[in-house]
Amino acid sequence: MKLGIIEDNLRLREGLGRGLAAEGFQVLFQCGSGEEAFQYCLQYAPDALLMDVQLEGENGIQCAVQIRTEWPRMPVVFYSIQDDSRYFQDFLDSGILSHFAYVRKSNYLLPEMIAPLIKDAISGRSFIDPEIEDRVIEIRSGNAPLEFLEPNERKVAEMLARGMSNEQIARKMGFKDKRTISRINGQIYSIWGLNDSAADEKVARTRAAIIVRENKFLQWDSEGHCYEE
Repeated sequence: MKLGIIEDNLRLREGLGRGLAAEGFQVLFQCGSGEEAFQYCLQYAPDALLMDVQLEGENGIQCAVQIRTEWPRMPVVFYSIQDDSRYFQDFLDSGILSHFAYVRKSNYLLPEMIAPLIKDAISGRSFIDPEIEDRVIEIRSGNAPLEFLEPNERKVAEMLARGMSNEQIARKMGFKDKRTISRINGQIYSIWGLNDSAADEKVARTRAAIIVRENKFLQWDSEGHCYEE
């Protein structure tokens, strides 16, 4: 598994890198800021990120949101050395729904304790350290299809439903990687179950647009007949 580490303490960053390499991870890059992390992601395509929430300038939550704009639901394990409520509020406001863990570093100090969290995040799970769980309200989705999408995915789905092309959406969103829109579309189709009923991307795209416009979950059988879930 390919990993990026974002930690502004050099000694700690290097120690985490050595420890997680010993756990079988391929550490693609290590850096101390969100801006550096974004540029490295453009070059390397990691499977997951290990991120300190307390960074100079842009904090780790803000950094992850920016990265997940280009790489939807990039798995991230956040850790905090200091128990600072402003980071929890940023996390709540981020709209992150899955593929994450959020822990206090003091509770998960050793690489062998961090490694399972990274693997779980890659598998799509979410985890909040029990010691801080009472301070983090879990986001629960309702019945509306858009509520199952993260903020960036919602924007793309809404533009798709307005008939905008991938190129137009990419320009509007300011994506730096031309493959980003395809990744986000694929994520939307997967979450809404369209990959199971539409082998053709154009069909999945049309059905996604209908779901947005109807604002309810719909399914199609093998004959193309539509029915409500």
